[in-house]
Amino acid sequence: MVLLIIACAASGFIISAVVTAVVRAMAPKWGLVDQPAARKVHETPTALGGGIGIWLGTVLPLAGAQLFLTSSTITQLLPEELAAHVAGIGARSGQLWAIIAWGTLLAVMGLIDDLKNLPWAPRLAVQLIAAIGLVSMGVRATLFADAAWIGAIVTVLWILVLTNSFNFLDNMDGLTSGIGLITSVIFALIMLTSTSEPRWFVAAFLLILAGSLGGFLCHNFPPARIFMGDAGSYFVGLSIASMTVVGTFYEYEKTPPYVMLAPLCVLAIPLYDFCSVMIIRLSEGRSPFHADKCHFSHRLVELGLSRRDAVLTIHLATLTTGLGGLLLYQVSNWAGALIVVALILCVLAVIAILETAARRHQKKQ
Repeated sequence: MVLLIIACAASGFIISAVVTAVVRAMAPKWGLVDQPAARKVHETPTALGGGIGIWLGTVLPLAGAQLFLTSSTITQLLPEELAAHVAGIGARSGQLWAIIAWGTLLAVMGLIDDLKNLPWAPRLAVQLIAAIGLVSMGVRATLFADAAWIGAIVTVLWILVLTNSFNFLDNMDGLTSGIGLITSVIFALIMLTSTSEPRWFVAAFLLILAGSLGGFLCHNFPPARIFMGDAGSYFVGLSIASMTVVGTFYEYEKTPPYVMLAPLCVLAIPLYDFCSVMIIRLSEGRSPFHADKCHFSHRLVELGLSRRDAVLTIHLATLTTGLGGLLLYQVSNWAGALIVVALILCVLAVIAILETAARRHQKKQ
């Protein structure tokens, strides 16, 4: 297991770090430069296109793993624990490449948006098509409902919300990449250690994605030298949304039902930021997709934190809620689960208090 974790994460890390360095050097020639603006926090022109590095850092290792596992000679050399799952992984390869294909479509659209600043309506339409496409290919939650359409609708909404949540979070250096890295690692740990048997398919994807985000973060940590852009945030959001649907968190008669709350706990911070920003914009009569400085990260800066400290604070909050999701598998009853949920709610309450204080301070000025 340790070797698998190292191989997945390292391959994504190395490819992403190298490709991102190349893109950073070429970005000005390609016109991929983000200029400073009133709604943005950076003060100097910064390269865009880091999403290309994240995409290649994820896709190339997955393609290599696919070729590796299809070789009967090589698979005979695998540890018995992993070799037993090769057939199952191969059977799900179609689903894997469906996720990659739709994620690639969103990444290409995001790259076009980075170049030409597309309106929000066509972007949302393409996201909806991608979500429906994934559901039609079997990426859907059952929700224990007899009517399949219920799970289909919830899955489409889940993919749309998470895709846009990670896009919304991309408002400060190292924020989306750090949160994506933390949540991917937490979900991979759940798949490897907290289910009746390791879920290698989902865990490997998440570990490769985490490594890819780590490689990009080397260039994106404050002060960032390149941004992932919409190409990266859309791909990361759709990938994590899809993996949380494909991954098995609850197993009948093997795990307690409250572990179904794990994805909500791990992703509590991105979901909170998305919902709070949407509510603020709508309450002020503005488009929910109009970019501004209503995010939690901006509020922390208004309270006096440096941008780096604000990003690290949100990373730690995400790690806290993520560990809460992991802890759900260790408690033995609903009483313990409710304590974990209360912990998550307390973290979100602290965030809400800080946000409210910052908004009041800004209005007074």
